[in-house]
Amino acid sequence: MNLLIVGAGGIGAYYAARLIQAQHRVVLAARGRHLQAMQTQGLRVEHETFSFDARVTAVDLSALMQQFLPDEFDAILLTLKATATQSVLDTLRPWLTAGKVPVISLQNGVDNEPLLSEWLGEERVIGGLAVRISGHILQPGRIEAQGPAQIIMGEWPHANRAANARTELLHRLNAGFNAAGIPTQIASDIRFELWRKLVINNGVNPLSALTGLDTHSLTHHPAFSRIVYGLMEETAMAANADGITLSRADVDDMFELIRSFNAIKTSMLVDRQKGRPLELDSIAGAVLRRCRAQGLNAPYTELVAALLAQQYQPDNPAYQETPEETI
Repeated sequence: MNLLIVGAGGIGAYYAARLIQAQHRVVLAARGRHLQAMQTQGLRVEHETFSFDARVTAVDLSALMQQFLPDEFDAILLTLKATATQSVLDTLRPWLTAGKVPVISLQNGVDNEPLLSEWLGEERVIGGLAVRISGHILQPGRIEAQGPAQIIMGEWPHANRAANARTELLHRLNAGFNAAGIPTQIASDIRFELWRKLVINNGVNPLSALTGLDTHSLTHHPAFSRIVYGLMEETAMAANADGITLSRADVDDMFELIRSFNAIKTSMLVDRQKGRPLELDSIAGAVLRRCRAQGLNAPYTELVAALLAQQYQPDNPAYQETPEETI
């Protein structure tokens, strides 16, 4: 397959390495020192079950649009931060709309696919999520990743009864990803899966960034564990307000799942420590918008988000975005 990965940070570069080693053609879009390192030294990825150190094809967005046509690719994978989705789409829109290539979001939150659909049409959008993976840039050109690194994906907003071009592509991607060592499954209701992941993300990501604690510490703490559960309950309430049914049993399952993980430093905690923009609006904001629209109270999410936003000072030089790690 010919694939483009936009946002070649920790998670995107890990998946790229797996696919390249399996002989797929992959182009990575990145910027800054991370891009320069990949162009001059190649990409190095370290994982508990996998290692990769090789030359890769890496470009910035300007070179991407000059050197490639969108329909040269079978699919485009977005693995960039949700905070960057709008700006990247603003840049790529003329190029993307000149083709018909499907776009797959593997990002946090539940608002990326609706935005892509608005710009490209539902028939070109595949919803997705990366689960049980932690990936970070150790230094430009060098990635460390942990976990099974599973992918769940499906037609947006849900699978059609009649097979179509996206159905065929999903089966090709599913077979290719699994053969490359990326455990992948196709979901018939991708919105349900995205909200289930948001239950975990809203449960631990903002609170982790606020407290500086990893997921194991939060979910085993006598006080913070109750707050985590409360945040998850509020996320399920927001999902129900958005037309996705999540029960208390689903919340219990998600809580036990994150509680059983090894200690993970959440992406939002890493972003705060490295002075990058936080995905607060994409995670907590998505919950609060749905609850407010229905007149529902989400006090845990409201408080944690407000405290984190109050502490976060974007005008402080210590909080400026690190260009090599976020496209």
